[in-house]
Amino acid sequence: MINTDTEWFRAESSYSDPSIGETTIPRMFFNSVDRNGPRDAQWYKGGVYDRSLTPDVLPTATTGEFAAVTYDELADIVRSLAAGFRELGVEHDDRVGIYANTRMEWAQSDLALLSAGATVTTVYTESSAEQTQYLLDDPSATGVVCENAKLLDTLLEIEEDLELEFIVVIDEFEGHEDSDDILSLGEVYEQGSEAYDDAAFEGWLDEQSMDDLASLIYTSGTTGKPKGVQLTHRNFRANVNQVRRRFADRPDRDDDVPTLSTDTRALSFLPLAHVYERTSGHFVMFASGATVAYAESTDTIADDLATVKPTSATSVPRIYERVFATMREQASGSDVSESIFEWSIGVARDYARAENPGLGLRAKHALADRLVYSSVKETMGGNIEMFISGGGSLSQRLAELFEGMGLPIHEGYGLTETSPVVSTNPPDDLRSGTLGPPLTEMEAKLDPSVVSNDQKAKADGEIGELLLRGPNVTDGYWNRPDATESAFTDPEEGEGDEPWFRSGDIIEAADDGYLVYHDRLKQLIVLDTGKNVAPGPIEDEFATSERISQAMVVGDNEKFIAALFVPDMEALERWAEKNDIDLPDDEAAIATDERVREWVRAEVDEVNESLSKHEQIKEFRLVGVEWTPDNDMLTPSMKLKRRNVMEKYDHKIEEMYGRDEQ
Repeated sequence: MINTDTEWFRAESSYSDPSIGETTIPRMFFNSVDRNGPRDAQWYKGGVYDRSLTPDVLPTATTGEFAAVTYDELADIVRSLAAGFRELGVEHDDRVGIYANTRMEWAQSDLALLSAGATVTTVYTESSAEQTQYLLDDPSATGVVCENAKLLDTLLEIEEDLELEFIVVIDEFEGHEDSDDILSLGEVYEQGSEAYDDAAFEGWLDEQSMDDLASLIYTSGTTGKPKGVQLTHRNFRANVNQVRRRFADRPDRDDDVPTLSTDTRALSFLPLAHVYERTSGHFVMFASGATVAYAESTDTIADDLATVKPTSATSVPRIYERVFATMREQASGSDVSESIFEWSIGVARDYARAENPGLGLRAKHALADRLVYSSVKETMGGNIEMFISGGGSLSQRLAELFEGMGLPIHEGYGLTETSPVVSTNPPDDLRSGTLGPPLTEMEAKLDPSVVSNDQKAKADGEIGELLLRGPNVTDGYWNRPDATESAFTDPEEGEGDEPWFRSGDIIEAADDGYLVYHDRLKQLIVLDTGKNVAPGPIEDEFATSERISQAMVVGDNEKFIAALFVPDMEALERWAEKNDIDLPDDEAAIATDERVREWVRAEVDEVNESLSKHEQIKEFRLVGVEWTPDNDMLTPSMKLKRRNVMEKYDHKIEEMYGRDEQ
């Protein structure tokens, strides 16, 4: 078992407050409303959507500005929408989909459907018509809430292959006046307001049990067909309790420790279709009485940070990499500003790594704060107390850089199957480069049999596949008994009766329980020499690179490690302009330009110096197009779809291994 027997962990385990309890998600929300009624629950931005809930239900926000919805107002909306969904025929245990981008109406519909007794199944807006059909057909969804006319058209393309009884559209739309089964969310609200009855509503809540299915969340599918992860009210509620205990304003904490409280204001922009944002960015926040502000999109995060002035935000490593790249780009206006910025980066890392910074380092840090860090923090609103990172491995160098600037990133680890949070760095003992220790009630152990002796020798602590069990762990996959059986393993003698969930991740554990991520077990590269190579840590080395935007390491069953790189085009253009180099206009030509390759090679050579010989990148090829969810190279949660990248650039991989002419 992974050690969690520490003084602060015992304090965490014994902590309780009114936000912690054993209730269904709707009861959790309405209990929070009782405590926080007049406080702001949601902020929404004006001029972004043609919302069907405004102006009759909510005031129209001024374009570019944010307006507020209090907990009392949100509760009224949820009650009326729940009654409206019941009027549409939603019954206890019905599966209903939500097919929309992250916005306040997503959360309102979610809480309303859960209150009505439904099981919410989620669909990413990037999904193709075929994928959308699967995500609604597999759970036999009886209805769906979609965002706008565009997504409505997608649903109508596949309607004949589904068993939908209704479609609700969040935004205003034209046409379909003769269709009784297509309504706007505003119309559902109106019907619910007229039909609402307190006794009936309480009856719907009373009908629910902790072990009822609250949601089916389909794995985003970096490989294979998505599996529907079954998550109950108990799973979600347990995870809310666990996260609250880790981040609550506990009496054993110093006053300057960042915590989650009614003063927390979070910026939400990750997909709510993914369990990470849904639990961490919504259920936990609403239980805490915090305010959730909705960004316009991931493209407007910088502007929205400045306007909202949040105290925290939940994100994924790729977003933090982009934020850092933007900082660097903004500092590139002159040689002087660029030099100052690069100097400040080094100071930030040294400061974060120093256990007790000396007088000289403290003086440098104070100067760097005046010259660089303070303005960076101001562009993010000036109130950030902590960032949360999950959904992928965060580069330790990047984490240290942010920490040294006074913008700590608390990295954690989770899985859809664990609702999702398993571990996270506590606010009073952040250790960049780790995932923190497991949460309370989260039993964890390692299976060392799946890793090589070479990996064991290199690890500082115990290493193996992470096995998990606890109240937040799923009991399996929807209609997939085969997948469910293979995902669990029986307990050993003396471990009780509860099976262990196999995470599929290689994790290292320190003596005090802090976890370090290595890689997915399935993604481990085995060279033809028998040497094992984890691609993730190598790719993370390029997270703060000025020249390389994205990296993917390959080499399974090959003689050596190779890589595909997406160069940072803006940095490339600056370099070319500074050196009077005329680059080709064509992206494919840029990717094969020998001058560009040499520019990238300098960065690769530098990274190789820090790697073991068998991990070093011997060959690489450049790709001229960024990998995104839109071109299906990343999942909606910004994870690399390795199989898709390898299929797309198979010719480049073959070339690196000398098979292009065979």
